[in-house]
Amino acid sequence: MKHVCRLVSIILALTTLPACTRKAEVVQPPTTARNVLLITIDTLRADHVGAYGYARARTPALDALAAKGARFDRAFAAAPITLVSHASIMTGRYPPGHGARHNGMRVNLQTPTIAETLAHQGFSTAAFVAAFPLDRRFGLIKGFQTYGDRMPRGADGRPVNERPGAAVVGEALAWLDQHRDDRFFLWVHLFEPHAPYGNPDDPAEARRPPLQRYDDDIAEADKQAGRVIDGLGSLRDRTLIIAVADHGEAFGEHGEISHSLFTYDTTLRVPLIINGPGIRSSVIEDPVTLVDLAPTMLAQLGAGRMTTDGVDLSAALSGGPLAARTLYAESFAPLFDFGWSPLRTVRADGWKYIEAPQPELYDVRSDEGETKNRLTANAPIASALAQKVAAYGSTSISTAAADPETQSRLQALGYTGGGRQASAGSRPDPKDKRALAARIAEVTSGELHGAELERALREILEEDPDNPQANVRLGYVLVERGACGEASALFARAIAAHLPSVDAHLGLAQCQVALHEPKQAIQTLQTAEEVEPDNPVVSANLGLVLSDSGNPTGGIPHLERALTLDPDLHQARFALAIAYARTGRRNDAAREAATLLTRMPANAPQRSEVERLLAAVQGTGG
Repeated sequence: MKHVCRLVSIILALTTLPACTRKAEVVQPPTTARNVLLITIDTLRADHVGAYGYARARTPALDALAAKGARFDRAFAAAPITLVSHASIMTGRYPPGHGARHNGMRVNLQTPTIAETLAHQGFSTAAFVAAFPLDRRFGLIKGFQTYGDRMPRGADGRPVNERPGAAVVGEALAWLDQHRDDRFFLWVHLFEPHAPYGNPDDPAEARRPPLQRYDDDIAEADKQAGRVIDGLGSLRDRTLIIAVADHGEAFGEHGEISHSLFTYDTTLRVPLIINGPGIRSSVIEDPVTLVDLAPTMLAQLGAGRMTTDGVDLSAALSGGPLAARTLYAESFAPLFDFGWSPLRTVRADGWKYIEAPQPELYDVRSDEGETKNRLTANAPIASALAQKVAAYGSTSISTAAADPETQSRLQALGYTGGGRQASAGSRPDPKDKRALAARIAEVTSGELHGAELERALREILEEDPDNPQANVRLGYVLVERGACGEASALFARAIAAHLPSVDAHLGLAQCQVALHEPKQAIQTLQTAEEVEPDNPVVSANLGLVLSDSGNPTGGIPHLERALTLDPDLHQARFALAIAYARTGRRNDAAREAATLLTRMPANAPQRSEVERLLAAVQGTGG
């Protein structure tokens, strides 16, 4: 270390050069963070992280963060569902307090958020998310000056519903480089551990055990978390870093596959690591909830307070105890997805109570796996905890479905969203439907393919023949192998069950075209337009069928409308160019073909076909 001598006066400095004998001052690290980096890893179980004792873990970034920070051993989500849990993190409120009770439900915009609070105090705020459930339309954009949620597009130009963590982190690092002189709040969301695990399009991958592929995805998420942490560079010493999952994942525990249905700790317990200025290396065993993060961030930043359901965890970060309290969690997925009873739970004094048609009580101090229901032998405790559940409101909330496009995109990610409802007195207990739910989860997770997928769907329909999602999914499986006769009946059944999207109409119209029934296909698509007037895919298909069946003039307005709604819908632009060519509008056809070539990826396999069309309408090819 270099010692710096302070000269007492200019005269002394000019006449003598005294030896420097003063000891260097020891610089203490700051105790108040200047910035905060929040990393949320979707669907990450605590017991699959090395810092939590998992021997096969490949999580060096998270482990290093925990080694010099605080690791919370008993951290619990407020809900085992992506949007709901993230809304609780951002607002510090339990779901009844922010209103987003399930994926696809908008956060109440009157509810303050941590980003909003910090933005008002001059922080630069940015979020970069990896999956559609956190799309800006659901309200988490509130308070973020930058919200990176743009998903890539498939070969047909339609947006997909998730993106790689590498892309998310790339955007985050670019933003960080532009805001190094600011106080900032940066949120990075990674989706890799979410099902389907690995590459679902690779048959060899699908044959590997799910847990192996899950761990591979966790390793990739850890790698990307490490990239953004390293990207802080010199800012790291002044940055509060929080790494946390939104919920866990079930692999058959309690009969559950995936997550969202039950409120056992398999899917509620999450890893939570906090690292930053003044935070000691420690393991904290006091139970905490993710609604505690917002007040904790504000306290660690010295940025005031906001009204929340959580508490500031700074005392625990300094080595002190936390006061005993009651923690709440819920899942309304059983209600919104299947018409079954929602589940609400509280934990206090080592007990956990689950409100259901058949209530459950667990001594989680001695039974962490929640294997023995202690309700009968501890009725007074159960009764007291039931009253605590009631304090969080009733289950009588709106069950209005999300818009059809949202429903369709969430279903593509494995959230069923069947849209069926049941009266309060007739809601089954999810425990009584766990086998059916597990089969549905296997299907929606994307883990089954080919004959296995078809067999699982047929089993679901044997027990629940009117299940609209199962009918649609089996219909598309049959379409892939050319069995449109049977598929048409399944699509029609789903339409009759009022599936809250036009997926069944599109499938039925596809079959009708394959069966040389264009008039019926046009009628089906016209009905679909009534269901979803602003769906560009419906408009594009209607225009395409009209054009291909001999009426290109009639198809052009529908294709033009599709591109007005979504200019990057490549199939619609190609069909429009062909319709223009069929009606003799060669210049218009050439314009659309040329525009399509500028919008398509350079390596798109369809480019040669578009180039041939362009050459034909320009008179330079055959």
